[in-house]
Amino acid sequence: MIQPADYISAEEIAMLRRKSQWRSVWMIAHAWGVVFAAMAMFAVWPNPITFVLAVMLIGARQLGMAILMHDAAHGAIFNDRKLNDTASNWLLAYPVFIETKAYRAYHLEHHKYVQQPNDPDLILSAPFPISRESFKRKLLRDITGRTGIKQRGAQIRAAIGSPDMPVGQRIELFWRKMGGMVVANLVLLTILSAAGYWYLYPLLWLLPLMTYYQVITRVRNISEHAVVPDNDDDFRSARTTHANWLARAFLAPYFVNYHLEHHLMMFIPCYRLPQARKVFLARGHGGRMEYQPNYRTVLAMAIKPGARPQLAAGGM
Repeated sequence: MIQPADYISAEEIAMLRRKSQWRSVWMIAHAWGVVFAAMAMFAVWPNPITFVLAVMLIGARQLGMAILMHDAAHGAIFNDRKLNDTASNWLLAYPVFIETKAYRAYHLEHHKYVQQPNDPDLILSAPFPISRESFKRKLLRDITGRTGIKQRGAQIRAAIGSPDMPVGQRIELFWRKMGGMVVANLVLLTILSAAGYWYLYPLLWLLPLMTYYQVITRVRNISEHAVVPDNDDDFRSARTTHANWLARAFLAPYFVNYHLEHHLMMFIPCYRLPQARKVFLARGHGGRMEYQPNYRTVLAMAIKPGARPQLAAGGM
């Protein structure tokens, strides 16, 4: 695992580690603000165009909540650990059916073994490149909700335990694993119902989560580690992809496109990642850093006619 002090100064590291509590509050408020604004847009002007636009905007902010939860898993949202984890769970993770502590344990293994055999996320990158036909099938499963249904089904089965367990034990297990998620989603449903728009919960919360969120999560996973140049080089085993304002609105919210910089300095807040890139470039490391100009380029690298799965150079 890379040691940033080998490449940049202690002063630069300290500057990049600095958290802004208000910036964190603003990003969480921004995510929910976009969600409710998109719902209001459809409620006021209900038509197919505003519906599709709302689904895309909300699905992107749901991914944004998962991204901010990911920051919290690294302790990068608030200085106080209890506040960091509590705010992460109730405002970011639980609404999209994730739990911060469980995610942290899993995700830190990814950072420890990135693109190596023990990397728990290797399954997301190792199959690439794949054929266009295979990719289309995956996208179809995503956009029709089949991927989301499969994920939630597996999550619920794990939470209810095996049939031979006592009922009380199964209830306790479910509450421990999914109780917060149920409560958070009931709160959201209650808020929308009190406003007179209960139907927006299934239509513009669950539906985006089960469809568009799945599509852009797949694209994000591909862009981060698929077909990277070298699994054994810290500067080339993860990728940063340029994202213009449109991509940031609908595909790559809250600096998630700066994935290489995140792996180089996983302890810094997401809003410092552009600064981190500038620091590494200024230090002359730009030629080593895996970077692509847009998501279309990355997908063209990962999806090719007649392609068969293969591994990137080294590491496997």
